[in-house]
Amino acid sequence: MKPTLETTFTPADFEALTTRDLRAAVCVVFDVLRATSSMLAALQAGATAIVPAAEIAEALELYRQRPEVLLAGERQGLRIRASQTGGVDFHLGNSPREFVPERVRGRTIVMTTTNGTRALRACAGAGAVLIASFLNLAATAGWLRQRAPEQLILVCGGTFEQTALEDVLAAGALADAVWDLFATGQVSDAALMARQLFNQGRHDLAGAVAQARNARRLLANPELCADVPFCIALNEIPLVAGLHQRDCIMPWPA
Repeated sequence: MKPTLETTFTPADFEALTTRDLRAAVCVVFDVLRATSSMLAALQAGATAIVPAAEIAEALELYRQRPEVLLAGERQGLRIRASQTGGVDFHLGNSPREFVPERVRGRTIVMTTTNGTRALRACAGAGAVLIASFLNLAATAGWLRQRAPEQLILVCGGTFEQTALEDVLAAGALADAVWDLFATGQVSDAALMARQLFNQGRHDLAGAVAQARNARRLLANPELCADVPFCIALNEIPLVAGLHQRDCIMPWPA
């Protein structure tokens, strides 16, 4: 079989992924602003594992079973509060700058976000599921180049139910880094579009991302505006990470 490279743009694609046979595929999930960036920051800071929960209720049930875990996540971009849970304030939100060693080292984190955790769940049947952002592009590309998967699917988390520009840019950057592995195979138009968009904006990545809906929302919030430059810092985290046994995110073997 010829190698195939695909990119999905919106959460509408998640359900379709759950119905496909993905056993031969590597899925790479992007939720640049901010879920996958925060997960990578947490692991880099020494968190033991991150358990993605699709809904707040699921996260609370895991916390009830394992009260030693940290609860992290957001709705509408803001940390989940007691008013949304019936009494429990989440320990952390979804800002990567919160996940510092003194708070997360040695801890398991249960995280629920609007789109990022949904995307991960949609890919659970894949042979391998990685998380990525601009922070670990080089490490992820290196891992993929070593293994040369026959099927690579770049999954963009999106914004609400729409495409997120920052996710498409990051997916395009990764596609560009491994393009030669798939150029003679089957490349979807979506992957080609993502790569072309990245190449148009690569010399002013901050300017390109600043146009995104998510970035504009965060940049307008004095408490969260620093998350945007944090999340688009290229290759600041030399870590490959992904789903282990379909239920927790941990560093991936080199």
